[in-house]
Amino acid sequence: MAEQDEALLARVRAMEQAIGEIGTTLDETNTCRELATFLVRRLGGSVVVDLAAEQGVPPRRAATARLSSESYPSGSTLTAALAVAEDGKPLGTVTATRAGGVPFTAEEAATVHHAARLAARHIGHARRLAATEDTALHLQRALVAEPGRPHPNLEIAGGYLPAGVRTLVGGDWFETVRLHFGRSLLVVGDVMGHGLDAAVDMNAYRTVLREVAATDLPPHRVLRHLDSVVAEDDARRPATCLLVRVDPARSTATFANAGHLPPAVFAADGSAALVDLPVGPPLGTGVGGYEPTTLPLTPAETLLLFTDGLVERRGEDIDVSLARLAALRLPPDPGPHQVVDEVLRRLGAHRAEDDVAVLAARVRARPTA
Repeated sequence: MAEQDEALLARVRAMEQAIGEIGTTLDETNTCRELATFLVRRLGGSVVVDLAAEQGVPPRRAATARLSSESYPSGSTLTAALAVAEDGKPLGTVTATRAGGVPFTAEEAATVHHAARLAARHIGHARRLAATEDTALHLQRALVAEPGRPHPNLEIAGGYLPAGVRTLVGGDWFETVRLHFGRSLLVVGDVMGHGLDAAVDMNAYRTVLREVAATDLPPHRVLRHLDSVVAEDDARRPATCLLVRVDPARSTATFANAGHLPPAVFAADGSAALVDLPVGPPLGTGVGGYEPTTLPLTPAETLLLFTDGLVERRGEDIDVSLARLAALRLPPDPGPHQVVDEVLRRLGAHRAEDDVAVLAARVRARPTA
């Protein structure tokens, strides 16, 4: 009886150790490495972990581990399936090998099977999370990366990057609306907060804006109307928003700003300059007070609208962040696509701590007679 109690206690301790060491991250390859390392420490010998692939494709060797004094000798071998007990679907196999023909005990076999099931559960969680993130990211990009078509006299390019691998959706967005007389309305906005609620509110703002913009009001009045509509719904989060009505026939752009960062203009020589604009309160406050500003915008210039994730860095003053953008020097005659690509790359937007949405536009030069 004492021997049985001791064996049971040893098995429990092994299970507790496995729980603490296997599945510390949501990465299936790392989980396989942790599984192999744990088993080698417990059993000695060598361990390999193979993950199943598509039908007809050989398994993928995900992890190997062995004692430094051993190679991969022939001897006693124990193989366990990486499968969750509830559904029994195998995700792969773990194979432990020990030299000298020393057989595995019942307790050791139980440890291998328990560790394999534990790893399989974590791998399953990681794959389900990855699938959910992929779906959410495609949804977010569908919302922000497919703006309405502007007039053909305006060339545009946009980009969106989520805030890291764990943030599924957010409230950053951009849009273009075709207006009368060859004009187009450019929009970029940022709903406060992250997650699904911010994404839902973002879509609501976007829907209302499309309806209001269709009335062809000037940008500051569009913001005023949007602010009053959203302010009536206490459930909506506040948002910043920048509107720009581009008139290619007059080579002008009319701006209106609701608490948003200023846009930048890239000249033909690749230099950048921030546009100095009056800033009204964010949308949803019901305060209003938005002012229009009309400035020249020639076919030689590319306008860049962006959300704060592009420039803001933790612990840094926003003026310093904006100065970094203004100091960029791109190759001569940068078009919208090149501006978007270069700005995202040079400012390290792929490592940003917040969502990033950018929209670049340039008036197409009219053919000369």
